[in-house]
Amino acid sequence: MSKNLIIRTMVAIIFGPLIILISYLGGHWLAGMILLFSAIGIIEFLTNSEILPKKFLFWLVVMGTIAIVSTAIYSTMSTVLFIFVIYFLLLGLFFSIRRMSPQHLFSQYSSIIWATAYLGLLYPFVYFIRNINPDKGGDWLLFLFSTLWLSDSLAMWAGSAIGSRKFAPTISPGKTLEGFIGGMFGGVIIAMLMGYWRLSEFMIPLLIGGGLLVSIIGQLGDLVESIWKRSIGIKDSSMIIPGHGGVLDRFDSLLFSAPALYFYLKFIVYG
Repeated sequence: MSKNLIIRTMVAIIFGPLIILISYLGGHWLAGMILLFSAIGIIEFLTNSEILPKKFLFWLVVMGTIAIVSTAIYSTMSTVLFIFVIYFLLLGLFFSIRRMSPQHLFSQYSSIIWATAYLGLLYPFVYFIRNINPDKGGDWLLFLFSTLWLSDSLAMWAGSAIGSRKFAPTISPGKTLEGFIGGMFGGVIIAMLMGYWRLSEFMIPLLIGGGLLVSIIGQLGDLVESIWKRSIGIKDSSMIIPGHGGVLDRFDSLLFSAPALYFYLKFIVYG
């Protein structure tokens, strides 16, 4: 076993249960974890975009992202929209007076808006899942995280063992169609386990549908972050998590799958 795999496994053993514990605790504990991940994620994005803490723009974007996440968690969606529009305007006004080429200004402005929306508007859905049903919210987050983690492991294993057809060669050359299909079994396995354990009151086909949705959207969501990384020529967003890279690397699949699961629960399971 390689040293990197040992480190990766040890980190997962330590922080995996901690994340699940916080998911069950909910409330300020979960909100704090989401805010922390959002803050670290936007800092990783800015640092890789060469926007450093010594610049006013750095703090404007960090505080704006934190404000949007906080508002989403503790207020209404109309207030979130209001805050995001104010942020959009302030950022636009700031860029309008910067002394850079219009092409560079628009490119940087657009990428920052994307990053803020990516983190600020999607991370809160983890909190929304926890609160969609006070008695089962922790179980649904266990369902979400377990599916993502198992799907990632199975996709990696299947891709290494039998993968031959490239799935997204220009974005992530290492991913294969076989690995993608193998990852989908993670959703099925977790659905079956949760259906006989924590979510036994729900029909197995309903859980399998949710598991497949999370697995598929999660794997595709992983490619979305890869587009950004490929565009600036980096492999990992940071090295803050030993063996795993950065927060953006580790939780990229979560950001798209959490809204997908939330709407599935809201309109299909509890609808």
